[in-house]
Amino acid sequence: MIKKASRTEIREKKHKRQRGHISGTPECPRLAVFRSNKHMYAQIVDDVAGKTLVSASTLQADVKAGLEYTDNVEAAAAVGKVIGEKAVQAGIKTVVFDRGGFLYHGKIQALADAAREAGLEF
Repeated sequence: MIKKASRTEIREKKHKRQRGHISGTPECPRLAVFRSNKHMYAQIVDDVAGKTLVSASTLQADVKAGLEYTDNVEAAAAVGKVIGEKAVQAGIKTVVFDRGGFLYHGKIQALADAAREAGLEF
């Protein structure tokens, strides 16, 4: 019998393949994005040191306060704006975008565009 891989397994396999080409350095850290069914998460990671420099998600009170829903494109854009502002305050200008194995459209694209508008370059 043929076993069909779940969407999560396929996404994780894509992400592992993608991570072979993307790595965050102290000069140009990695902007990692994850979306669940209810929330969006973004963090800027220095892979050399193994540390998260800046993070934002729809679970944070300041982000969640201005949102009606936490699982739509508007929520993703709000997270992108917050992560961009926090990164600029921390002195981070350029990042490498890690879409986490997700397709670059919808929520992922909205988060990336909002981060760019907030001042990040990638």
